[in-house]
Amino acid sequence: MEDGKKLELREIQRLEGHTDRVWGLAWNPATGGGAPAMIASCSGDKSVRIWEQNPSSGSWECTAVLEDTHTRTVRSCAWSPDGRLLATASFDATTAIWERSGRDFDCVATLEGHENEVKSVSWNASGTLIATCSRDKSVWIWEMQPGNEFDCVSVLQGHTQDVKMVQWHPSLNILVSVSYDNSIKVWAEDGDDDDWHCVQTLDKTVSGHSSTVWALSFNSSGDKMVTCSDDLTLKIWDTGYNPSQTNGDAYGSWTNVCSLPGYHDRTVFSVHWSREGVIASGAADDAICLFVQSKNHTIDGPLFTLLLKKEKAHDMDINSLQWSIKEPRLLASASDDGTIKIWELVGVF
Repeated sequence: MEDGKKLELREIQRLEGHTDRVWGLAWNPATGGGAPAMIASCSGDKSVRIWEQNPSSGSWECTAVLEDTHTRTVRSCAWSPDGRLLATASFDATTAIWERSGRDFDCVATLEGHENEVKSVSWNASGTLIATCSRDKSVWIWEMQPGNEFDCVSVLQGHTQDVKMVQWHPSLNILVSVSYDNSIKVWAEDGDDDDWHCVQTLDKTVSGHSSTVWALSFNSSGDKMVTCSDDLTLKIWDTGYNPSQTNGDAYGSWTNVCSLPGYHDRTVFSVHWSREGVIASGAADDAICLFVQSKNHTIDGPLFTLLLKKEKAHDMDINSLQWSIKEPRLLASASDDGTIKIWELVGVF
């Protein structure tokens, strides 16, 4: 890329096929090296669609529709680290596990136990654990067994309202959940009794959010995370420790180092941190904002600055943003308008 080329978020393709709002997106981590790029999308139409990029033309095509399993909205989807299994969380109170063989998908397990809507699902880095969360205020941790069996190993009670999202740390078995109760909770396993405990609560008392927290994302190294909220802000959190260390005492050490208010004027629903260090946020104002860490620091911590704002990126609310794992300049967005868009960040910054 030539120096000085104008920075822009360029729309590559609009993917249409869902008949209701699109809630979630997930790039398959195992694609690349000759295999086509692949994205899963989930929707209020009770289905999941699999999209693949044609290696020769570069265009995206729907290659599979996963339906007739969930009976209500599919709210979240997540690939296992090896890209073989896809977990889908639904308002029907279940999480389905799909096994991929080429372009064929079979539902090989159904996780049941939540009292009502499952809002989010996430795999840990090794692919041995799944976390789910629900409107029933709980977070469940499931352990994968041989033969695609899953056992619930812990039910985490701590939030007082609907839990919107769960996300595993990119390398450690640390789980973070965010909720309608305005808080962020950090969970870790106690080595003494093999049970899971809340090791830190990030709320308004520690410069947290003042309204519903909708989403979170870790940076690639796992020493920082970003959260977004109904209070119209993004917040950057730092651990102050080396993610490679495994001392459990370090798990509960997140501090707020930067707040980003005033960039969206309606609820911020989604946030995702790219491998290149670009934070993307999407909101009910139909806009996408991109942020990067600046070279300047304050006494409190690093500064993050707006890289660009794409107004009217969609016709309605933006529910999910996901940077590609293999191509860090590619961004996918999902909206209430029923479409998915593929964007490319071009230019230098």
